[in-house]
Amino acid sequence: MAKQILPTGAKGFGPYSTAVWAGELLFVSGQIPFNAETQKLVLNDISAATHQVMKNVESVLKQANLTWNNVVKASIFLTNMNDFDAVNKVYQTYFDLEHAPARECVQVAALPKGVAIEISVIASK
Repeated sequence: MAKQILPTGAKGFGPYSTAVWAGELLFVSGQIPFNAETQKLVLNDISAATHQVMKNVESVLKQANLTWNNVVKASIFLTNMNDFDAVNKVYQTYFDLEHAPARECVQVAALPKGVAIEISVIASK
């Protein structure tokens, strides 16, 4: 049976787990640019929003005693593919590029709460 990771910061916006262990794999639900300290979304700057999303993912990883080095797969969802370069500039600062995880980046019509970016990851012990 999968073991759920409970968030220490923001509560989810729906009926889902922030992250779930399945064997040696941790599946982290999509994170949006919600700042748990201010209780506000980061909406007007894609670079700042990307940093906030990455901080949120990192927080979940830390709760599971994992780091970015444990991430094997990332999925990035953007509402505007013109943001791709700006997102990449931020994203790459979180990984050792020689051991970067597999990844896809897709444009979607909309994301929850009107945000411009959402990222989910899969990590391995």
